[in-house]
Amino acid sequence: MNDPYRLPKSVKPLHYALTVKTDLDGLDFEGHVAIDLDILEETSTIVFNVADLDLDQVSLHSETLKTEQIQIAEQSFDKDLDRCTVQVATPLPAKSKAQLRVAFKAPLTNKMTGYYYSHTEIDGKKVYYTLTQFEPTDARKAFPCWDEPALKATYDITMISREGTVNLSNMPAISEKPLSNSNEYDDSVGKLTKMFAKLKTESSEGGWKITKFETTPLISSYLVAYANGPFEYIEDSYTSPISGKVRPVRMYATKEIIDQTKFALDVNVRCLPLYESVFNVEFPLPKLDTLVAHDFDAGAMENWGLITGRTTAYLIDEVKSDIAAKKRVADVASHEVAHQWFGNITSPEWWDVLYLNEGFATLMGELVILDKLFPEWNAKVAFLNAHLDRALALDARRSSHPIEVPCDDAKKINMIFDSLSYSKAGSVLRMLSDFVTEEKFLKGVSIYLKKHLYSNARTINLWEGISEATGINVPDVMDNWINKIGFPVLTITETADSITVRQDRYLETGDVKDEENQTLWQIPLNLMTVDESGKASVDRSIVMKTREETYKVDTSKPFKLNAGTSGVYRVLYKPDRVKKLGKQATEASSPFAVTDRIGLISDVMVLGKSGMCRTSDGLALINEMRSETEYFVWDCISTNLGTILGVWWEMSDVVRANMNAFRQSLFSPLVKKYGYEPQPDESQDVRQLRTLAISQAAGAEDPEVLDELKSRFKLLAENGDHSRILPDFQSTAYSTGVRHGGRAEWEAAKKIFLNPPTASARTHAIYAMTATRDEALIEENLKFMMTEVKTQDVMYFFIGLNSNRSSRRQLFAFFKENFDTIYKRFEGTFGLGNLIKVSLRDFSTQGDLDDAIAFFKDKDTVKYSMPLEQSLDGIRANMKWLNQSNSDVIDWLESWTASNRKY
Repeated sequence: MNDPYRLPKSVKPLHYALTVKTDLDGLDFEGHVAIDLDILEETSTIVFNVADLDLDQVSLHSETLKTEQIQIAEQSFDKDLDRCTVQVATPLPAKSKAQLRVAFKAPLTNKMTGYYYSHTEIDGKKVYYTLTQFEPTDARKAFPCWDEPALKATYDITMISREGTVNLSNMPAISEKPLSNSNEYDDSVGKLTKMFAKLKTESSEGGWKITKFETTPLISSYLVAYANGPFEYIEDSYTSPISGKVRPVRMYATKEIIDQTKFALDVNVRCLPLYESVFNVEFPLPKLDTLVAHDFDAGAMENWGLITGRTTAYLIDEVKSDIAAKKRVADVASHEVAHQWFGNITSPEWWDVLYLNEGFATLMGELVILDKLFPEWNAKVAFLNAHLDRALALDARRSSHPIEVPCDDAKKINMIFDSLSYSKAGSVLRMLSDFVTEEKFLKGVSIYLKKHLYSNARTINLWEGISEATGINVPDVMDNWINKIGFPVLTITETADSITVRQDRYLETGDVKDEENQTLWQIPLNLMTVDESGKASVDRSIVMKTREETYKVDTSKPFKLNAGTSGVYRVLYKPDRVKKLGKQATEASSPFAVTDRIGLISDVMVLGKSGMCRTSDGLALINEMRSETEYFVWDCISTNLGTILGVWWEMSDVVRANMNAFRQSLFSPLVKKYGYEPQPDESQDVRQLRTLAISQAAGAEDPEVLDELKSRFKLLAENGDHSRILPDFQSTAYSTGVRHGGRAEWEAAKKIFLNPPTASARTHAIYAMTATRDEALIEENLKFMMTEVKTQDVMYFFIGLNSNRSSRRQLFAFFKENFDTIYKRFEGTFGLGNLIKVSLRDFSTQGDLDDAIAFFKDKDTVKYSMPLEQSLDGIRANMKWLNQSNSDVIDWLESWTASNRKY
């Protein structure tokens, strides 16, 4: 029985001859596709995907029936399923070949899906160009196709465009000639007589040209890509360590930003041979290009041979950009190159195993390979704050979903591009790698890739490869981590010579029901103990398989579960053990590494939210660890304090003053220690710690830090002098200047937004504009966001306005008032669900929950039901936390302040 959401299995595409004509003057496109088909079962219907295209000249040809054209009895469209059904008068025999030919046309839109236009301003003139964004199901908006990842085919792509522009696609161009020489091309172009007649009579400066590209390997439709515009490029190359072949690697962009792509190019060139060596699978295409776009929905897209991405994901000014922006570019670049293997060479059979793409690209691109490229960045530690915590936060909600998530309806696929498919999947794979050793894990991955070159895969195929490399029954260990919702919390009880460990599903509301607590995970415990001499060791062989188990441990000495914090679970200790761990973590001879200290803080703070311990236990632990010197630990501390500030955002002035005093006591000494100016040869850790300390001290209203930042921003606002605002604390300086200023400061930030020195400065300017506490300027932000801001940048305004407690409720009110406009603007993009999540973030009252439920009650939520329910669950969890822990937090802060009057 056929799945109603999947195309019939009677027909399979083999090859597409695709011709696309792009008119940047008229902002439209048209084309023709001839699709070679393998008829697997006798059929009288051909069903394919199409959306938002006008079709013409639909014809079907059969080799077996030896007819030039089969009579089409009926042609119908299903707009809900994005399908066209062609009914033929004569059935097509099984095991025969046929060809479907279709002409199509459509206007180019700026919706950042399908084949769309982007624009920029060069020398005072608006300049347009086009590119594609097909993942997951938008190739059908660009040309008629079988738009499912398992239905791979080869492609011959031909582009017709204005002379003076550049055409790009997955493969290198093999010829490019003026239209006058079109007779030199094959018959598939010659058939476009109607289009060519129009082209020849049009008067346009420079005329038209035709670019023909090499045939692709077998490729899924969502990875097909092409672009047209006034692009420039910079180029380098790498030598394959496997074959010795030299491949060109290019960055394409418009001329005003091309110079800022050099760092991304260097990352691409350096990581390609590393991926080849690690997987022992050569990059199979003749080239790898990356196109940087001014309008882009996600961060980047891994199209095979033609990666695309937004400016903040790929642009760096080595002098003017901050370290955070540089690290983001490296993360994104390495992540997208990882996809050239995970997703492109071996593709998911369907979107329910999206994690085989995104989890692997997250692990490989942002940890394994990034650590080889930039060991000074300590990617293995950064991964905890960037991915593990984010994954566990979402997975702690009832409305979470398994990593492998059933998702048949194309309308719902966008919703699963979330932190579970990326961050949890990457974290679970990291846990497996740590358990079997990275060397064996990567060998198993290589086996998996080699067995599924140019084909599709499911989870079992990956497990088979890793099982072969390790001799371990990987499905037995991993199936519940992939197929079951949630993760466990391990509760520890102690005797003098043993610990008893119990596993239960964790929910952030702390009210897990029996029916929700049926999963038993196989858990690598990674038990760290310390011997008589004080030497620490980790037993990585222990795998907990039952509800409760007891292990021999001398509890008079330091011990810790989840050593290295590679496990995807939380650990709950008794309060007295938490105090001991906090003291032991700060000792000079501490056995606990940076990853252990991060895991300890994160566990205690998060478990406080669910009521499994007190939130004040976490605050006391942070207070104990104020002598910490590592940036990543401080980053964890600031994130967890920020979570409290978010939920307690309507606290009284007295409580806020106490919280700010506590925060100042933590971060202001670091500002005094490291100052505002970087020192020669200082480490990346110190550089990031300085940035964090300035940001946190300013957020805590430290008067000295505020005065320093305001004075530096004043020079910028009054004289355009950027020299005193260094890149690393640019965002904090901008926001502080506007938050504590008036219209003049807001206008200064707006001026930067309109003409930024770097891509990241533009984002910093948005966060500054939205930091204002002035009611009139908040209203101006809302209006400006809807009328003057690119769609891709609206998200940054939402984030800034939600983060500002003066505008949080105003933003949601505006969102409700303008929902129809916003929905229409973002429908079909990844941004739609994210806007809903941001609009509802940090609300914590029954009134807010009731308001949100009432607003969405009568809406068709099919395209955003998952992020909506997750957001509502977040409000419920915040309410419960606030109600059960309010006095605990207030009393602890009051007691701490009374004992530390100098703050």
